[in-house]
Amino acid sequence: MSIFTPTNQIRLTNVAVVRMKKGGKRFEIACYKNKVMSWRSGAEKDLDEVLQTNSVFINVSKGQVAKKDDLSNAFGTEDLNDICKQILAKGELQVSDKERQSQLETSFRDIATIVAEKCVNPETKRPYTVNLIERAMKDIHYSVKANKSTKQQALEVIRQLKESIQIQRAHMRLRLLLPVKEGKRLKEKLKPLLKVVESEDFDEQLEMVCLVDPGCFREIDEMIRCETKGRGSLEVLSLKDVEEGEERLE
Repeated sequence: MSIFTPTNQIRLTNVAVVRMKKGGKRFEIACYKNKVMSWRSGAEKDLDEVLQTNSVFINVSKGQVAKKDDLSNAFGTEDLNDICKQILAKGELQVSDKERQSQLETSFRDIATIVAEKCVNPETKRPYTVNLIERAMKDIHYSVKANKSTKQQALEVIRQLKESIQIQRAHMRLRLLLPVKEGKRLKEKLKPLLKVVESEDFDEQLEMVCLVDPGCFREIDEMIRCETKGRGSLEVLSLKDVEEGEERLE
């Protein structure tokens, strides 16, 4: 005697469930653990590595698959991959309190690590330790946002920490080589983007060694390429202008 198994039931184990309410109905997708955050941060780009199945459920734990009509009415499409991407982007990851706390602590540490790698005390040029940044983040009561990447949040933390401690993005040291003809004119245009000009040599071409904010690098690079029609060049001498030793808060 054969046992009848409903065709709209799929059994899955060891899953991370992402849930979304849309059009008055609940929809869920079954993902591999740890992959949801990788997808949201952009580290994982292969949908098949994130989803255990591209089926959309009304209840993953019971294996109940959503009806096509309900999906079409709620999402305006029957393309399961497209629907899964929408749920992945805007849905709520269902995790236990213990898992959530562990994820938050890991993200908090990751954010502090990125900040410590990118920043220095502007007065001493010394980097901060990760522990010190973590302490400063706790002092300003920073809360990790599960729907934002750690890199995005690190930039937000830097902005917030400026109100409580001496901190800034470490400067990049660049060498600029500009043709004599455009040198003087281009130097004036570049001035607002340069933090410190360490040396300047006007011979067959204008050679400048300077410190810049990392956020200005692309603009400087594009300006030199466009204004000199490729005859000027830019060389990164160091990604971070820092002094030896670590900064401490007394």
